[in-house]
Amino acid sequence: MAALEADTSAVRDQHKFDEHKLCDYLSSHLPGFSTSPSDALTVRQYRFGQSNPTFFLQKGQKNVVLRKKPHGSLLPGAHRIEREYEVQKALYSTGFPVPRPLLYCTDVTVIGTEFYVMEHVQGRIFRDVNLPEVSPAERSALYVALAETLAQLHSFNIHTLNLTGYGKGKGYCQRQVSTWKKQYDRAAHRDIPAMNQLADWLIRNVPSNDNEESLVHGDFRIENMIFHPTEARVIAVLDWELSTIGHPTCDFAYFSAPYFISQEGQFFRKPSNISFTDIEGIPAFEDLIDIYTRCRGVASQEHDWNFFLALTCFKLAGISQGIHARLLLGNSSGENANTFIDFVQPLAENGLRIAKREKTAVVLPNSPGELFLLSVKGRRVLQQVKQFMQQYIFPAQQEVLGYYNKHENSPLRWKKPLVIEKLKELAKAEGLWNLFLPAVSGLSQTDYAFIAEETGKCFFAPEVFNCQAPDTGNMEVLHMYGTEEQKKQWLEPLLAGKIQSCFCMTEPDVASSDATNMECSIKRDGDSYIVNGKKWWSSGAGNLNCKVAIVMGKTENASSSRYKNHSMIIVPMDTEGVEIIRALKVFGYEDTPHGGHFEVHFRNVRVPLTNLILGEGRGFEIAQGRLGPGRIHHCMRTIGAAESALQLMCARAAQRTTFGKKLYHHEVVAHWIAESRIAIEQARLLTLRAAKAIDTVGSARARKEIAMIKVVAPRMACQVADRAIQVYGGAGVSQDFPLAFMYTAVRTLRIADGPDEVHLSAIAKMELMEQAKLLSKM
Repeated sequence: MAALEADTSAVRDQHKFDEHKLCDYLSSHLPGFSTSPSDALTVRQYRFGQSNPTFFLQKGQKNVVLRKKPHGSLLPGAHRIEREYEVQKALYSTGFPVPRPLLYCTDVTVIGTEFYVMEHVQGRIFRDVNLPEVSPAERSALYVALAETLAQLHSFNIHTLNLTGYGKGKGYCQRQVSTWKKQYDRAAHRDIPAMNQLADWLIRNVPSNDNEESLVHGDFRIENMIFHPTEARVIAVLDWELSTIGHPTCDFAYFSAPYFISQEGQFFRKPSNISFTDIEGIPAFEDLIDIYTRCRGVASQEHDWNFFLALTCFKLAGISQGIHARLLLGNSSGENANTFIDFVQPLAENGLRIAKREKTAVVLPNSPGELFLLSVKGRRVLQQVKQFMQQYIFPAQQEVLGYYNKHENSPLRWKKPLVIEKLKELAKAEGLWNLFLPAVSGLSQTDYAFIAEETGKCFFAPEVFNCQAPDTGNMEVLHMYGTEEQKKQWLEPLLAGKIQSCFCMTEPDVASSDATNMECSIKRDGDSYIVNGKKWWSSGAGNLNCKVAIVMGKTENASSSRYKNHSMIIVPMDTEGVEIIRALKVFGYEDTPHGGHFEVHFRNVRVPLTNLILGEGRGFEIAQGRLGPGRIHHCMRTIGAAESALQLMCARAAQRTTFGKKLYHHEVVAHWIAESRIAIEQARLLTLRAAKAIDTVGSARARKEIAMIKVVAPRMACQVADRAIQVYGGAGVSQDFPLAFMYTAVRTLRIADGPDEVHLSAIAKMELMEQAKLLSKM
């Protein structure tokens, strides 16, 4: 609260409004807002920010932030808070760090202007770009987090966000010059020749590639960020008033302005006696741009860097002049508005100096041959996982195998060996936990794809990191579609590793490759649902710690669509009527390390209405959301298994001699090795492409990429494992080496992830539709 006191003040006279009327409105329209007369409404105004007045509201236990238009005369086109609300709603739904928008009020009779309310985010806000209050190491990490966040913003597909009409897009740079020139002319109180000269230069030097269309923030600087209270992580990006669809380099140049704008153009609250680049821990500009471009996965060269920096100066000068104009009009929202008039001329002159410099290009680098790059955090976590695997997991393989071999005919085979439980605790302590879920780990699907490959090199490694199927898919379902009550009861213990789960979809009596054949019924009966049906291949049901199942079944629905007649429901495994019938063997294996694959019957199983996920008839909708990221994880783990098989193949080929020469000297074996390497690399690239598509356009629009890799990865791994088995001969199909079990697992994926034939039909259909669209445009 001390930080809040420092950042806020009593509501200033020119911004006061009827607090009682506001309180009545919020009590009626904002869920969770206290209606108790004994809870007084506290209103404080934020000191910083020079445009739309912003207020902290507290009533009872509810803390929110209100942002409104200023009172009085406004500059044309400014203060469009409805746009701020719209873009924050779109971004919040993706998991991007913005405060949760709560409501928008168009009724100006409440407080005199339109306003919106958003969730209050508790964290750290830094006012000085030099970050004097933190250590050099944290200073560097905070700037890395800023670059990563900006890259994430610029990676969004505006069509997926439904923001195609949010801005005019192409021609953004030219419009920016025109917009800020008009703003400056309307607000200017005296002639500044440097502003007119800079405007003329900018108009004449608009980049030829002024056609990029990304979501841009428009005011991306450290003062508009909220960082995690203890971690170097952005948890909220604020002040979206200038956001639109435009050229991302404008945002990056604005963000990096402290590296280039001279001290007399002070705008970023940096002390004039300190050189920004000399501060210990501030990353070199080249490192910052490398981080940004790696996170975006772009490789290009910006030849018009002078233009973007000069435009930044021009824009800042225009903003400063506007703040002064609002001060004269009496509706400025900031406490220090009177100081900004002193910035206008120095900024304009600084922009002219940049414009007149020899034209420079900024290279946006990329590592040779790397098409899909990890974020900085992704690289760090991948390295940690690799070290953990080498130090703990690989050395424990023999102990784990020994346990399962010893107890293969004992009920103890369904119990986890103690070494796995110890490794899980160690992984959790090192922060290597729930890496699969972006909202928890902060990793992208592309990041996690590399990590999943690494864990795929050992059969029990995913569980050590709480990243094992089917729990990952079930956790994704609860995270994306579960109610708050469902999350608290089931998601939280799953994320903590306290319980495990199974997924019940496939049925023994119907062809489950067409999931609409499903016969298991979910019928409403008063305040309950009754589940009846037979399921099999329910993976994980044998785990002694398996406490809950997500069951897909048929609900009565008048919809004519056969894809709206199924639902998913949560069924605790100890519910009366849940009967585990038998463990199914896969090529003779019970797959005990993964909790087996069971036939489970549901006989008049009664569960509360609140256990239904998302709603009746939405089972296929949930399934599509679940099967996107989860299947990418399967595919990358499969590639990791193939890498292990190839490693074993090469080792055997170098050790054994037949017909007077090493196995690898036989051309057929050498070709198997080469073909395996080629196939693994091809599958990896296609999987990474699918992961990148999920990150940027979402699972729905990445359906073709996901379907392709579901076919390619298991096929490839089967071929590699089969070749390795052939090189090992009889040993390859024995229990002495992991190849037979590996082949069994990857061959099963060609069915478990949906038959190849279904995926191929879907890919063909999508390809034909895309080709038809192309032909129609010719």
